[in-house]
Amino acid sequence: MVSAPDIAESDDLIAVASAPPGPLVAAAASGALLTACGGGASGDSVVAVPVPGPAPAPAPAPGPAAAPPPVAANEAARFLAQATPGANRIDIAAVQASGFAGWIEAQFAIPQSLSHYDWLAAHGYTDEKYRNNASGLDNTIWRKLIASPDPLRQRVTLALSEICVVSVLGVSTSWRQFAVGNYLDLLENNAFGNYRTLLGQISLSTAMGYYLTFRGNAKANPATGSQPDENYPRELMQLMTLGLYKLNADGTPQAAETYGQADVSGLARVFTGWDLDTAGLASPLPPDVHRRPMVQVASRYETGSKSFLGSTIAAGVSASACLNTALDTLFSHPNLPPFISRQLIQRLVTSNPSPAYVARVAAVFADNGAGVRGDMKAVVRATLLDTEARDLTAASSPSFGKLREPVTRFLNWARAFGATSASDAWAVNDLTDPATRLGQSPMRSPSVFNFFRPGYVPPNSAIAAGGLAAPEFQITTESSVAGYVNFMQSTVSGVGVGDLRTGYPTLLPLAADSRALLAEVNLVLAANQLSAATLAMLASALDSIAAVSDSGKLNRIYAALTLVLASPEYIVQK
Repeated sequence: MVSAPDIAESDDLIAVASAPPGPLVAAAASGALLTACGGGASGDSVVAVPVPGPAPAPAPAPGPAAAPPPVAANEAARFLAQATPGANRIDIAAVQASGFAGWIEAQFAIPQSLSHYDWLAAHGYTDEKYRNNASGLDNTIWRKLIASPDPLRQRVTLALSEICVVSVLGVSTSWRQFAVGNYLDLLENNAFGNYRTLLGQISLSTAMGYYLTFRGNAKANPATGSQPDENYPRELMQLMTLGLYKLNADGTPQAAETYGQADVSGLARVFTGWDLDTAGLASPLPPDVHRRPMVQVASRYETGSKSFLGSTIAAGVSASACLNTALDTLFSHPNLPPFISRQLIQRLVTSNPSPAYVARVAAVFADNGAGVRGDMKAVVRATLLDTEARDLTAASSPSFGKLREPVTRFLNWARAFGATSASDAWAVNDLTDPATRLGQSPMRSPSVFNFFRPGYVPPNSAIAAGGLAAPEFQITTESSVAGYVNFMQSTVSGVGVGDLRTGYPTLLPLAADSRALLAEVNLVLAANQLSAATLAMLASALDSIAAVSDSGKLNRIYAALTLVLASPEYIVQK
């Protein structure tokens, strides 16, 4: 086991300790200086003036389109670290065969796998004994993240769940596994759709209605002095669309605030009267109520005018028309493209993208080239194919990259080596305990601000001195570091993670050769980010583990995986 005193900290690396001969290990993450270098500048354009001459010869017929340049295995693995929850050798080969853009288009075409809602229903979670708990939710979440055949969609969905946050901990209703499962289905359905559609659907989701407390929201009552609940309109503007400060097109802030209290109060009047759609349903309510969008209760709806963000919706406008106008106003706001684009870049690629990178992605968010705003496919392409994301020179700088979230480290391992649930139970459960698990688990954030804020800066650190953000460091503590390493050490050896198992068929043939084993793990997990010095140190530790018998080979594999998963050169995604 690893305890907090085993952790050696510095401003820019994580010390890795080993104690052969057993599956051993230790330590992780106090910090790496993370940010992206600034963008480039364009030079003056030069216009050539043609000199009259003889008529040109007819242009030759165009030849076949040039093939994309070949993709090296480490570049493919690095791309997949940004684009998926985890990848294996087959995935790497697919990127090499089709190129980055081709792989993305192929991912867009993959049909969605069984929804969270339908999996819960098919596995018996409609039984009355599950009415007042969240049983099954963690199971179906891990099922999709680990095994769904559409890893790009799953990665984008996970990112969206950290921007448009709902946590099962704050959804106080019966059948909350179905409420939150359906909410995740909405995010997944729109991961390659349009952000405006997403805003409309989450605004009528029962999970969001309960979580941000506007389900059953009533208009003002002059007799009692009560006012409409302002929770959702405030967080909708602050976290899901606009942010606190007006932004330039490249995401850099202006001095002015985006909205004030009057805007929150005005928008709150829009979100009155919305409640569960119980028409035709039995009592007590079945899970199906959470698959239905909320509907209007006319007696609770504020029919008067509503003013916010410099616009006014006239009195007497219907609730649905009023909601659409309000969401259109937020969707057309100039802050939306850079605000959401920067967060998607942070979740997938780098914590501190350059303003130029943000501006390029935001421009695509604002217009996909065909006049469409909010096209998520175009935004995903722009995020992952941008020169700053793909440039290996930029990646080699210590100022580029991001700390991998604990959840994605776990998923990297599970997808890379074929971990699966033979029973289809996916009994991985809640992993939020920082002392014994990951300190993070999807859809279990402690607040609407996610597990970490996009602008978080570790206090009294080199990161702070550099004026940089490092969001994932908000959940990095001595306790969580030790808990993560201990959890992964038991997980890779098949202990302590429910029914999730793998036999490491791709690694067993390599286990007799420590360097060959490490080379494979380094590629698949770390995109060859581990240095020669680190690999030599780890190989020396592995050589002390006899790998003659099958059990010895497995012990060497367990140790190799734990050491790499605890290495700073893996934990910081470049």
